[in-house]
Amino acid sequence: MEFIYQESELRNVAKQIIEHTSSKSLAFYAPMGAGKTTLIKTLIKELGSTDNVSSPTFGLVNEYALESGELLGYHFDFYRLEDEEEAMDMGLDDYLDSGVWVFMEWPEKIPSLLPKEVQNITIEILDETTRKLILSQ
Repeated sequence: MEFIYQESELRNVAKQIIEHTSSKSLAFYAPMGAGKTTLIKTLIKELGSTDNVSSPTFGLVNEYALESGELLGYHFDFYRLEDEEEAMDMGLDDYLDSGVWVFMEWPEKIPSLLPKEVQNITIEILDETTRKLILSQ
């Protein structure tokens, strides 16, 4: 599945991803500045969280909940990882096995740790305001 969109269309793109994803584990492949965090923020809002969403670059993982307090999911940013061992040391397996949504930025840093059922999302920068998103296995 493929979308060409601008930021004003993100809510619709997020709805389409939620409707068509085959997994709750989403891996976002995109260059710096392509809008990974912005898209994840929109996905988290569409899934029902009112939490303030930001990139977990320094903490590596953020946790988000629904208004009821129920856990919605985890948001990882693996950009600063030196190796996969760091992800294992933080208990990545437990997060992936939690049964909740898992949003992963820079998954190329942990290729052998990604679950088999991960949904890959690739974002390409077409121009300053336009992106192309590909939803694939």
